[in-house]
Parts: sequence; structure tokens; C-alpha cells
Amino acid sequence: MQIGEVAARTELSLRTIRHYEETGLVVPSARSQGGFRLYNEADVARLMVIRRMKPLGFSLDEMRELLAATDRLDSGEELSAAEREELVERVRGFEEAARQRVRDLRTQLARAEEFAATLRAHLTRAPAP
Repeated sequence: MQIGEVAARTELSLRTIRHYEETGLVVPSARSQGGFRLYNEADVARLMVIRRMKPLGFSLDEMRELLAATDRLDSGEELSAAEREELVERVRGFEEAARQRVRDLRTQLARAEEFAATLRAHLTRAPAP
């Protein structure tokens, strides 16, 4: 796939995808003869992980760390039991951080909804002009 199709599928801008490439988070699988970036399904899946991490406030370094861990776990590379456990624990840490951030966002959303309801109540009681 070319970058335009990837952008449409991931709902990321071309600029954002290029930025992630510049920072080393994703690397196109190939280049066409004309020099266009070409991506495969694994690249799209990687961009979706990044897209899901961003609104939860994960930094680029944290994204890089998680992707490196999942890349090693998924690589088929033979890992020692200690290496595998370390990687699994690292991913578990990210899972817990994501769960906590989701809880925090739910709390924020509930407060925002309460605030909107308070404003609606004020508007309902306000005398009509």
C-alpha cells in the first residue's frame, strides 16, 4: 500500500505517518521503483498501536519501548526464559498503565458530563428573553 491508502485506513495524516517514520516508530516495508513508500499489513497494525497509544498520553519513547518488546515477543526469535519473562512483564506494565489512563479518562468524562448537565440546568432555569 502507498502512504495515502495507509493514511485512510489508519485515520492518520500523511504528515503524522512521515513523522512516525522520521522518529523510527514505523519503517515502510519497501519503496517502489519511483521511490514511494510502501507499507504492508504489519506496518498498518503497528501504526494502529501507535494511534491507540497517543490519546492515552504515551510518549514516543514509551511507544518505541512497547513496540520493541512486542516485536521481540512476536519475532519467533528464540528467547531465554528470563528474556521472555522480562518482555512479558514490560508489556504487562504498559497494559496496566493503559488501564489506569482509561480509568482516569472515564473520571474526566464523568466530570465533563456533570458540568454540561449543570450548564443545561442553568439554561433551563434562565428566563426567556
